[in-house]
Amino acid sequence: MENKILVINTGSTSTKLALYKDETPVFCETIRHPQAEMSRFDTILDQYEYRRKTVLDTLIIKNVDLKSIDAVVGRGGLLHPMESGTYEINDLMLAHLKDEGSAIHASKLSCILAHEIASGCGAPAFTVDPIVVDEMDDIARITGCKDIRRYCIWHALNQKAVAKCYAEQRGEPYETLNLIVAHIGGGCTVGAHRKGRVVDVTNALSGEGPFTAERSGSLPASEVAELFASGKYGDINAFKYALNNKMGLVSLLGTNDGKAVQERVLHGDAEAEKVYRAMAYQIAKEIGATAAVLRGTVDAVLLTGGFAYDRMFTGWIGEYVGFVAPVTVIPGEDEMAALAMGALRVLRGKETIRQYKG
Repeated sequence: MENKILVINTGSTSTKLALYKDETPVFCETIRHPQAEMSRFDTILDQYEYRRKTVLDTLIIKNVDLKSIDAVVGRGGLLHPMESGTYEINDLMLAHLKDEGSAIHASKLSCILAHEIASGCGAPAFTVDPIVVDEMDDIARITGCKDIRRYCIWHALNQKAVAKCYAEQRGEPYETLNLIVAHIGGGCTVGAHRKGRVVDVTNALSGEGPFTAERSGSLPASEVAELFASGKYGDINAFKYALNNKMGLVSLLGTNDGKAVQERVLHGDAEAEKVYRAMAYQIAKEIGATAAVLRGTVDAVLLTGGFAYDRMFTGWIGEYVGFVAPVTVIPGEDEMAALAMGALRVLRGKETIRQYKG
């Protein structure tokens, strides 16, 4: 029996929709959200109705009969740490995602939207390998402040999929390789994949790592404290939202569109080139630091995500980190297929559905 699976993936600058019939994609649509639209919202949850309408409007245009859907799967949001696998979107998960005090990330809307649409068509709702999959070494959690420990939030789904794809192309098991994977999109995470486990990875939502299209990246702690105390960005939730959605290229160049920045560089905009090179420089620095985690034994550096389509940009990164290991560029992401296949394994009884327990 054929299974129809609807996939929803809300990112910081886009919402991706896909429909699969078993392993075969029927369509995959990326809805871009201009900065002018997104700047109207103070929080991620404020975007819900806007995103919901764009999703439903797109499904109408695509002539999708929701009553024919067998499962809806959403990209995992900011939840408590969990093991890898496919999870039912249950009430506890929804409650945690809707908590305004939880960490700020657009992915939290994926499961909320998936659950609502699935409920309307009588289908189950799942999520697969959420961004809180945690394999970090304990030593990587320690900071210089006893009140603060690092925690694991990253592009788990895409980093794992890209790393396994590379290993397959190389003809070697993922579990035998040391890889550095840099996912470069609206946010950027750089992970140390040691023999099949990601033992350290940047948490961009906490401000770690390089600045990106919308995120500030690492900032001097004293200046961050002073900026918050100034009240320029409002209360703590508004300030955290600004750090993750109104900084980076948005703050420095007035846009979150990498293609627009690339065009400005190609047309001789010196300021755009300086900022864009600085972003590549910071990503390269993080890759270099991650090489130390793997003690310099690195089989490959993999560059993925939306910005990996820009050969000029990835070339700049490669100039810095080519000494670490061969650099392979795998643009975009395999998240939609990975989400669909996780749901399909459950529907076929090849994988046991997991329950989120918080």
